Amino acid sequence: MKGLCPHIFWMVLLLPSVAAAGSANTRIYAKVDAETTIYEGDEFVYTVVVEGGAKPSRIDVSPIARFKPQPVGSGTSIQTVIDRTIISYSENYRITATAAGTMTLPGVKVTVDGTDYTTNPVEVKVSRPGSTDRMTVEFSVSEVKCYVGQPTVMTVRWIVTTRWQGVGFDVPVFKSGDFYIEEASETAAGQAREQIAIDGIPTTVTMDRQSIRGMEATVISFSKVLIPKRPGQITLDPVTISAEMAVGRVRTNDPFNPYRMQYERVAAQSKPVELEVLPLPAAGKPAQFYGLVGQYAISASAAPTKVNVGDPITLTIRIGDNPYLKPVQWPQLEQIPGFAANFRIPSERASPILDGGCKVFTQTIRASNDAVTEIPSIPLAYFDPVRGNYVVATTSPIQLEVAPTKVLTNADMEGTSSQPVNREVEVIRKGLSANYYGPELAVDQGFSLLSAAISPAYAAIWFIPLMVLTVSSVVKVAGRTSPESLARKRRRQAAGAATRRLKTVGCAVPEDRPERLLSAMKGYIGDRFERVSASLTAEDCRKIIAEAVGDTETAARYRGLIAACEEARYAPMDAEIGLKQVQEAVKLIQVIEKHSKK
Repeated sequence: MKGLCPHIFWMVLLLPSVAAAGSANTRIYAKVDAETTIYEGDEFVYTVVVEGGAKPSRIDVSPIARFKPQPVGSGTSIQTVIDRTIISYSENYRITATAAGTMTLPGVKVTVDGTDYTTNPVEVKVSRPGSTDRMTVEFSVSEVKCYVGQPTVMTVRWIVTTRWQGVGFDVPVFKSGDFYIEEASETAAGQAREQIAIDGIPTTVTMDRQSIRGMEATVISFSKVLIPKRPGQITLDPVTISAEMAVGRVRTNDPFNPYRMQYERVAAQSKPVELEVLPLPAAGKPAQFYGLVGQYAISASAAPTKVNVGDPITLTIRIGDNPYLKPVQWPQLEQIPGFAANFRIPSERASPILDGGCKVFTQTIRASNDAVTEIPSIPLAYFDPVRGNYVVATTSPIQLEVAPTKVLTNADMEGTSSQPVNREVEVIRKGLSANYYGPELAVDQGFSLLSAAISPAYAAIWFIPLMVLTVSSVVKVAGRTSPESLARKRRRQAAGAATRRLKTVGCAVPEDRPERLLSAMKGYIGDRFERVSASLTAEDCRKIIAEAVGDTETAARYRGLIAACEEARYAPMDAEIGLKQVQEAVKLIQVIEKHSKK
């Protein structure tokens, strides 16, 4: 026993060391990959890495929530160092750089094999871009004075008169909690459009070419509907847009591409906008008012209108005549006089839908007695900023015919010598075993081929299979031509279509080769990742490939080849596009296809 004690003593001392050695093989950290300088409004990737351990079961990003991180995929890598294989797992998040200075991203909590770890804090240096007179930013609102809850349209226009790439947006109002934010109406026909995320908010951006002050310019714009939540003087901070602007050409050592465009990061900022938000008047406010400001209309319909007590009635309420319907709430039917006393209203509610410019609410109600003659008017209270007072719009009453529920007597249940048992009761009581007797029930069972062909029972034998065959054929054809099916087909055939187009580059005259190669490469990205190829820039393609594949090197090479094609279009005699560039494009597409997750 005395000899065992020293062993136990040493085991107790060594156990923490063994555990520490096991955990020492796991390295968990955070990093930011930035190949170039990060400027205001730029997006960068924040990565959490688990090296030498199991895949993380949970990553708590709440410490960096104020930076609005957006997940952009994960990755796995295997590395062998001195006969030791290390497996690393990474989770990537996209973050938009804020004002110039140092962004400190605190450590996040990572759970691996039931153990919690905290990553290192990361400091990101955000630079302020230079200025230029080749681009301007305009920022405006449709109403500089409005009421709480009244929609106003915000419009941002970016006007640029030179070549650019890698644009970044910083829209402070999107990060403000003073407004509800909605998408504006559809853009004009003929304008190129694309949906991007600005400060985490999906935004439809349009691009157009215009002549401004005698110069050909690209105008990129977007609009949003702002609905103020509070009264007071609200300052909408300036919108900042940064981009890499072409400032000249530099010579390279590449014989196939002796010149390349030189870019510098610059930024432009709009003027701030002052918005005066008035409080709603307290006088005359109806009891049903819950904050709607604008002009609205309400209507209602019901079906069926001839029912028995307790039968379901589908009540449909439509609220419209206003393009901004986000604040519209469910009508409170229980608070309407006559509803609670005469109708049973379930507590479950279906989600409203948007249809034909209206917000549509659907509810099933049941009449509770046969004295009900109508569905009462349903009110909608709102403040009309044009009139400057409150308005209560109402639906028209809906007439109902409610019959009493049938009451069965003892005679129906038991029968008498003069009145047999009610057959409906007999069926309910006996079910399938209920049989009736009497000559009036006898039916001529004679068989006729003509009568069999046109009788419903026999017609179903040949008609139903025919209909099933027809419907299945229609569904199959529709499935092949549905937007989802066409999109899948477009993604599957993207690589093949791009390769075929690339084979024609060598056959074209030298002046046309840059345009053909550029069209094939952008067309592939557009088809493979469901984007508008005409509006893609070299930087757009790099970001798309990096997010989908997780291979920054391939993305950078793809971007460089597109940039070379764009430069060659403007200097076809100085830069040649030939077989080498075509082979490079084919190889890059094969790498993307091999590793793409879509």
